[in-house]
Amino acid sequence: MRINENTLLEGKDVILVPYNEDHVPRYHKWMGSPELQKLTASEPLSLEQEYDMQRSWREDDDKCTFIILDKKLWANPDVQEQECMVGDVNIFLTDPSDPSLAELEIMIAEPNYRGKGLGKEVIRMMICYGVTKLGVRKYEAKIGLDNKVSIAIFKKFKFQEVSVSEVFQEVTLELTVDHALQTWLLGDMSFMQEREYQKSRDSRHGASSHLTQ
Repeated sequence: MRINENTLLEGKDVILVPYNEDHVPRYHKWMGSPELQKLTASEPLSLEQEYDMQRSWREDDDKCTFIILDKKLWANPDVQEQECMVGDVNIFLTDPSDPSLAELEIMIAEPNYRGKGLGKEVIRMMICYGVTKLGVRKYEAKIGLDNKVSIAIFKKFKFQEVSVSEVFQEVTLELTVDHALQTWLLGDMSFMQEREYQKSRDSRHGASSHLTQ
């Protein structure tokens, strides 16, 4: 999505950046995992297909994708950005007739980063981003029935179970952003800072060059 192509969101433990070409090789390696294919209901793609997918996601008006980075690693300019990658998060505008409805999807791809609260932080950041920047008022999350951890995290954000598909082995959860929820989520926005991605990236590269001189 063009709206976030130069957006960096900084949280307590994570940095969210737009999905660009530099991230594709690491992402492609992740999606070769049968475990992640099952969790995300995805089919394996060739590297070339993955690059095509990245370009389409950047240009499509109905997909807003961020790559999740480890903030501590990213703070070290000597560490390449792709080495900081932890997972990804997406907002999909699923109904052309209703732009206020969106599907929220998160993947913590690196096993060592699971169970550390990153998913919870990222979900809050993306709910707030969707509400304030995209005008989302209702979220859906479709999660595999055996992914108990993700189901529990979404329910902490007051997502309610609305249906279960035995065929697809997934549960659909929904969240309506009413006034009370918006006050709870957006009451203190200091937990998330928005910056220009390219400027932050250039500054980081500049710091790395300075350190090596």
